Amino acid sequence: MIDRQTVDRIFAAADIVEVVSDFVTLKKQGVNYMACCPFHNEKTPSFVVSQSKGLYKCFGCGKGGNAISFVMEHEGLSYAEALKWVARKYGIEVKEREESPEEKQRNDDRESMMVVASWAGQYFAGQLKTPEGESIGVSYFRERGFTDATIAKFQLGYCPAKGDAMTRAALSEGYQEQFLVGTGLTIKREAANGGGYYDRFCGRVIFPVHSLAGRVIAFGGRTLRTDKKVAKYLNSPESEIYHKSNTLYGIYFAKKAITQFNRCILVEGYTDVLQMHQSGVENVVASSGTSLTVEQIKLIKRFTKNVTVIYDGDAAGIKASMRGIDMILREGLTVRCVLLPDGEDPDSFARAHNATELQAYIEEHEEDFISFKTRILLGDAADDPIKRAEVIASVVESIATIPEAITRSVFIRECARKLEIDEDILIREVARKRVTMVDGQAGREAMDNRLRKEQFLQRQAGDPNAAPTYSPDTEAVSGAEVPVDLAPKLSFAEQGLNRELERLERELVGYLLKYGGENFDFVMPPTEVVSLNVAEVIIEELEMDRIEMHHPLYRQIYEEYVRICREEGRVPEVNRFINHASPEVASLAVDLLTAEETYAPSRMWERYEIRVSTERERLSEAVPKAITIYKSKVIKSIIASLRKELQGIETMEEAQEIIRRVDSLNELHKTICEKYLRTV
Repeated sequence: MIDRQTVDRIFAAADIVEVVSDFVTLKKQGVNYMACCPFHNEKTPSFVVSQSKGLYKCFGCGKGGNAISFVMEHEGLSYAEALKWVARKYGIEVKEREESPEEKQRNDDRESMMVVASWAGQYFAGQLKTPEGESIGVSYFRERGFTDATIAKFQLGYCPAKGDAMTRAALSEGYQEQFLVGTGLTIKREAANGGGYYDRFCGRVIFPVHSLAGRVIAFGGRTLRTDKKVAKYLNSPESEIYHKSNTLYGIYFAKKAITQFNRCILVEGYTDVLQMHQSGVENVVASSGTSLTVEQIKLIKRFTKNVTVIYDGDAAGIKASMRGIDMILREGLTVRCVLLPDGEDPDSFARAHNATELQAYIEEHEEDFISFKTRILLGDAADDPIKRAEVIASVVESIATIPEAITRSVFIRECARKLEIDEDILIREVARKRVTMVDGQAGREAMDNRLRKEQFLQRQAGDPNAAPTYSPDTEAVSGAEVPVDLAPKLSFAEQGLNRELERLERELVGYLLKYGGENFDFVMPPTEVVSLNVAEVIIEELEMDRIEMHHPLYRQIYEEYVRICREEGRVPEVNRFINHASPEVASLAVDLLTAEETYAPSRMWERYEIRVSTERERLSEAVPKAITIYKSKVIKSIIASLRKELQGIETMEEAQEIIRRVDSLNELHKTICEKYLRTV
C-alpha cells in the first residue's frame, strides 16, 4: 500500500496537461486545452483539459477525471499502478507499507519471473535473425502474411530446435533455474531420465502473451512439424504471473481501440488477432483457444459493454461455443454475432480484406444473439416440433441469464415475434428459469460474484466541483455505481425505526401480496413499451442493490415470499400468508390485502361521473416509483448516519474518508433516482 504522504506528493506534482500530452496532442484554446477525445471516435474536438483545475472532461462521451484517472482509463491500469506511473514520470520515490517477509519473498519471486519472461520474449524475437530462425520462423510468418511491422509490434519469435538452447542461454546470463521452471519456459528432466533441461517451446514459432500493462507474462508456441502426435499449439502453464482464465490475447494492444469504438471484437486464436490488427481493425482480442471465462468477460467489461463475437463457418464449433454467449449476457454485456462465409476464419478473411471492407462486413452481417441463435439452431430443426421446442428452450435460457429486467423484456418480445410463440408463455418460462438459476448453487455463486463486485467513487482532493474518478474495476449494478463502503448490505438497523422507510416497506410488501403475479407495461423512452412482472421487478431491484428490509414483520414476509418463488418456481398464493402460523404475519397480510386504496373513488365522484384509475391500473407508475423512493430513502438514511458520525471524528484522514463515502452515496442516490426518470 502506498502511504498517504507519497500519494499527496504525486497528486501535487502531477500536471494534468503534461500527463495527458504524453498520449494526446493538445492545443491551447483560451485558458484550457482541447483535443479529439482518446476514448471515443470524433472529428470535432470535445475533449477539454483544465490546467488550473487539474482535470479533463470529454463533452462527447462524458469521461472525466484527474491526471491519475486519465492514466488509469487510457492505459487500463489499477489505481496503484497509475500512481506509480505518474510517480516515475516526476521522479518521485514510491513508499509503500512495510511487507511481511513472506509477502516480500513472494513479490520478489513474482518480479523475478516477470523479468525472466521479458528476457525470454527478447530472446525469442532475436532468434528470428539467426539462420535457423529466418528459414523456419520468418518463413512461417511470411507464409501467414504477417509484415515486419506486425512481427515487431507483437514481438513474435522463434525457439531453437535444439532441446535446451534457450535454457542454457538464460543460465549463462545469470537467470535462475527456479524462475525458468516456474514460468514454464524450462522443463527439468528427472534424474532417472538422465537429468538436464528441455525447452518447452523448442522448435516452435512464438506468440508472446502480454498483460494489460504490456508486460510479457506467457507464451504460445506453434509447432511446424506435421507429426499428428505433437500438439499443434502449446501454451505456458499456470504460474504466479500467468492465469489464462484471467487473460485475453491482444488486450494490451486493443484496449485503446476498444474504448474508442465502445466495442470489443472477440475471436478465437492468435493469428486471428494479428491479421485483424494488420488489416486495421484493432479492437479485437482472443480467448487463445480456451473456453471463454467469467474473468475474461469482466476484463472486457472494464473497457466496454458491447461485444461482437466472430464465428467461422464450422457449425459444430459454433454450437459448442454458444455457451459463451450466455456467459457474456449474464455479466450484463450486449452481444452481437457475425458469421463468416463458408471456409473462412477471421485470419483468412482479414488477410483478404482491408479495414474498410472488414468493418463494413461486420456492420452489415452482425446480428443480435436471438436472431443468430435461432437461425443457427433452427437450421437443424426443420419441421420437427420437438427440435423446435428445444431451440425455443435454449433461447429462453439465454434470455433468462440477462440481469436487467427491461432488457429481458425487450428480448422476450423479439423472441416471441421471431419464433411465433405467445409472449406470456415466454415470460413465464423466463421467470421459471431465473428462479432455477438463482436457486442452484452455480446461480447463487454467479449472483454473489456480481454483487460482491464493489465499486467506489473518489472526488478530486480539495475541489468540490471536480469530476469523479472511477476505479477500472467498477461495474454497473442496477444502473448505479455502488461504493465499496456499503458492503455487505444496505442495512440501517442501527439508526432506529424510520417511519417513512417503514411505510415504504409496507407498500412494497403490499404490492407483492396483491399483485405479485401480475404484469404491468413500462414505457422505455421514447415510445418502447415492455411488460414487466411486479414480483420479479421488486425482488430483483432490492437484491441487485443488496437492500435488506428493516421492519422485522415486513422482512419476514418478504424473505418467505422470495424463498417460495425460488423453491416452487411460482408466486406464492396469498392464502399462505393469510393462514400463516404466525398470528402477526397473518394479521398483517389481512391488513395489507384489505386496505382501502388511497384514491378509491367516492360516491360523490361517481355522481359526477369522474373516472379515477384503480391501484391495479396505476402499477406501471406506482411500482417503479415505490422502488425508487425506497432506495432513495435508504441511501439518505445512511448519509444522515455518516454525517452524524462525522461530528465525533478527530483525525483529518478519518474525516476525509467519511466525506468520500458521503459523496459516493450522493452520486449513487442521484443515479438511482434517474433510473426511472423520477426526481426523489
